[in-house]
Amino acid sequence: MQQLHHMTRKKIYNIVYGQGNSRHISASRIYNWYMLVMIIASIIPLMFVKDYPMFRTIEIVTVTAFIIDYILRWGTADMKLKRHWASFLIYPFTPAAIIDLLSILPGLNLISPEFKIFRLSRVLRIVNVLKFLRYSSKISMFMRVLSKEKHVLLTVLMLALFYIFLTALIMFNAEPHINPATGKETFHSFFDAIYWAAVTLTTVGYGDICPVTDLGRIVAMLSSLFGVAIIALPSGVITASYLEELKNEQDKRAAEAE
Repeated sequence: MQQLHHMTRKKIYNIVYGQGNSRHISASRIYNWYMLVMIIASIIPLMFVKDYPMFRTIEIVTVTAFIIDYILRWGTADMKLKRHWASFLIYPFTPAAIIDLLSILPGLNLISPEFKIFRLSRVLRIVNVLKFLRYSSKISMFMRVLSKEKHVLLTVLMLALFYIFLTALIMFNAEPHINPATGKETFHSFFDAIYWAAVTLTTVGYGDICPVTDLGRIVAMLSSLFGVAIIALPSGVITASYLEELKNEQDKRAAEAE
């Protein structure tokens, strides 16, 4: 009986996590597509201002699917984490499990109106988008690329943050806080300067805040030029690493097909 129970859990694990033989992997793909449909369905109500009756049915179906998925993953946590009985205690605190739990919380108002607090649920439901990271192979591949190049990307991020701070500091002290020509505020606070430096670095430049002195405009031009270079650095790194990861994935599939 115990062996049968273990075999059943092993089969569930293989289907949920895409392990085992070709039959399990095929079933896993169907399961992943089903969960992707549930995730998309759960996001649909966020695209409307009004709360239509149909959305309640969607919420019941999707939350039920998410609860079952959470239970299945928790019930096979020892096979995933490989820490025996401690796995069942550790699993609820893993990032993926926390995302799963947050996606379930909005559905608690279906049980009782007292849980209406969770209808900041329109915010919590956005967490469902993060579930795509688990069920989409392409997004998972992209996340592996980010993890692989995290040291390079972190270096570029630190460089960008330093440049934003430096540019904001120069601009905040170089520019008058009141435009003498119009009498309107320019850089009223240091946060305004940080905001301006960030949107200029990314070459967006909304134009709602802009320098009025010659020194400020020179700083703005230099910031735009350096912004192109700094933003281009991670783009090249990610593209090269993603293509490498894609090639490795294709080689792996070709090897499995032989």
